[in-house]
Formats: sequence, structure tokens, C-alpha cells
Amino acid sequence: MIVKTCKILLGALFLMCFVQCHAEERRDDKRDFRLGPGDSIHVTVFRNPDLALDTRVTESGAINYPLVGVVQVGGISISEAEARIAKGLKDGGYVRDPQVNITLVTVRGNLVSVLGQVTRPGLYPLDSANLHLSEVLAIAGGVSAGGGDRIIVKGVRNGQSFRKEIDLSSIFLDGRDQDDIVVMERDEIYVPLAPLFFIYGEVQKPGSGVILRDMTVIQALAQGGGLTPRGTERNIELRRRSASGEVQKLHPSMSDKILPNDVLFVHESLF
Repeated sequence: MIVKTCKILLGALFLMCFVQCHAEERRDDKRDFRLGPGDSIHVTVFRNPDLALDTRVTESGAINYPLVGVVQVGGISISEAEARIAKGLKDGGYVRDPQVNITLVTVRGNLVSVLGQVTRPGLYPLDSANLHLSEVLAIAGGVSAGGGDRIIVKGVRNGQSFRKEIDLSSIFLDGRDQDDIVVMERDEIYVPLAPLFFIYGEVQKPGSGVILRDMTVIQALAQGGGLTPRGTERNIELRRRSASGEVQKLHPSMSDKILPNDVLFVHESLF
């Protein structure tokens, strides 16, 4: 009975430590969060309840704090904002050793737009620091069935316009972790439709199809349901538009790669 009780107590102690450690990790993440216009915060000063304040960051990135006045907090982390308020209280001679704590109540400033072929397009708050592209897409429900692998990210980096096209599949299949970039506030993430090819003639299911990764002609034929009894692999025509806009008529092999907007035509067998 004593052994069983000890096991229960040890298990409860381990669970408490686990929860506390993860809570500390979450608090640390919040302290790195950069405040932005519209964010609501709760400010407290240890042993100074009269200095508690609930406020919202203005469009100019400022708050009006008692005794200190206007404090610029937009674009800096919560820990930096705490230090800035503490300095104002100390330099003004109001509190000898101020211990300031800021709690993030609601996020309105650090938003990112996720558009296009995702399950839940919309505006999402960056409520933790160092949020990567793959994580933001997961928050938006992931790429939908009609979405492509190439993701476009637009924003501002170091005061300059930023645009990057990223192959989402290569992050996981080819280990290109460097392409899983950190998303910044006011970034726009766009997931376009998956590239299509078109197939008609002597196939079971003529029409359009999604181009899969490294798709070949024979795989495109399979996606079209295969040939009809009258179709022949020996007389397949591929129509492809060149960079100059001219339509080329090619006779591909079964292992040739399919490119976006390619048109396959399967001719009827002559005998």
C-alpha cells in the first residue's frame, strides 16, 4: 500500500513539473513576442498595484503609462517593453527598483495574411516569435486539395520589399529547411492552384489533371485513365507553349516530364 501511494505521489510530482516546465516555455515565447498596433496588454509593477494598467498599443506603436508618459513599445519584444517602462519609472525617481511585468491580452497588430488554396484563408496573429511558414500554413488548416506546392511569400525585410517563391514539398522531401522561413508581421502568404496539364483524344478520361511532383508522360496517361482500345502510344502529340508564346508540337517519350499547361493528344491507331 505504501509503495503504491509513493508511486502515485511521484507520478503527480512528475506531472506538475512537466506542466510547469511547459508553462515556462510558453511564457518565454510570449516574452519574445513583438508588440504591434492594436495589441492589448496588462502592465503590473511588483508591490505597486496603483501602477497596474490595461491598455492598447496605438497606431503609432505607443502607450501612455502613468507617471512615465508616452512609451514607444511597437516593434519591440515584451521583455524590451518591460525594461523600457522600468527605466522610465526608475529615471523619474518614482520606483527605486521597478519589476515590471507585461501580459499579452489580445493580439491585433502582428497579423499575417494566408490566402489562396488553404483550408481556412484569412488573417492570423503571430502570437509567438520565430513562427515558420510551415507552422502558419498548419494553423490555416494546411494546403487544400487543389493547392500547389509552390508558395509565394510577400512582405518587408530590413525596410525593403520582399518576395520569395518556395517549394513546400522540397522542405520535407529534400531537406531544404532553410526555405521554411520565419514569417514576419504583415506578410502575405499565397497558395496558388496546383499546375494543370490537359489530355484528350483516345484516352478513357479526357480533361485536365493536376501535375504531380516530377510527373512523366506515362504517369499523365495513367491519370487520364489509360488509352482506349483505339489509342496508340506510338502517336502521342504534346503541345507546349514556349517562352516566346509560340506553341510547339512535340512527340514525347514516355519518360519525358510534364510541364504546366502541357496538352497531350493521343491519336487513333491506324491499324
